[in-house]
Amino acid sequence: MKSLKTTIIAAALVAAGVLSVAAQLYQPGEKLHYRVSYRAKLIPNTEMATVTVETTLDTLGGRPVYRVFGQGKIMPSYRWFFNIDDKYWIWVDTLSRRTLRFECDNYEGGYTFRSHYDYDWDSMRVHTWARSREQEPRTKIMPLTKASMDPVSLYFNLRSVDLDSFREGEVRNLEMVLDDTVKVLKYRFIGREVCRVPKKGKFRTMKFACTLGTSEGFSFTDGSEFFIWITEDGNKFPVLLESPIRIGSIRAYISDFEGLRYPLDSRVQ
Repeated sequence: MKSLKTTIIAAALVAAGVLSVAAQLYQPGEKLHYRVSYRAKLIPNTEMATVTVETTLDTLGGRPVYRVFGQGKIMPSYRWFFNIDDKYWIWVDTLSRRTLRFECDNYEGGYTFRSHYDYDWDSMRVHTWARSREQEPRTKIMPLTKASMDPVSLYFNLRSVDLDSFREGEVRNLEMVLDDTVKVLKYRFIGREVCRVPKKGKFRTMKFACTLGTSEGFSFTDGSEFFIWITEDGNKFPVLLESPIRIGSIRAYISDFEGLRYPLDSRVQ
């Protein structure tokens, strides 16, 4: 079930781009809903989970912030087999567009995990706290760079990148703050593609291959790739994600959306 968990998380936080933090796209009232399904050669497409990402206005420490909430959970009919309910929050300063705080509360088949990060951008450090059911709380202070963010913050970076700046085959790296370590996210631009999304029709998209590791010493040929299709319009939101596994594949696709900032010009009539 680790592959399913990875895909659920990836659908809610997909990706990133190296660009100015101030360019990130936050739209209060926007809600994106995804369905996660499993399919194999002799098994029909089976929807197993849902993912929701929504942005609202809030306050934190007396200052106005964007509050982003993401949740991935197994559908009720499959919870007897393996239950996942992962929740993520970030609070982002409305002026600087810098993330001030990250929280997660995960439940996975009886395993519970909670963490939070507090960003200190003046000193370029992040203070992390994490606790699972089996372990005592652990804390750590790690250095930050402009490219290092939590998964949910990274999700909004790629949505603001200049798509015309990519060349086919180009690889870029990012740093993901995850618990008490920093992981490397590599993503490679494959090209433009008209993508068919179940029950939503066709979209003009930018297709990327992504892989996640603990160092930069891995390649796109080690079998750990997953693929993302992002709308080629002002909204730049993921409409499809596919993660091949040993038998079959897991897919996450957009099922509903509301409150978009820009016209959905990428939709093919």
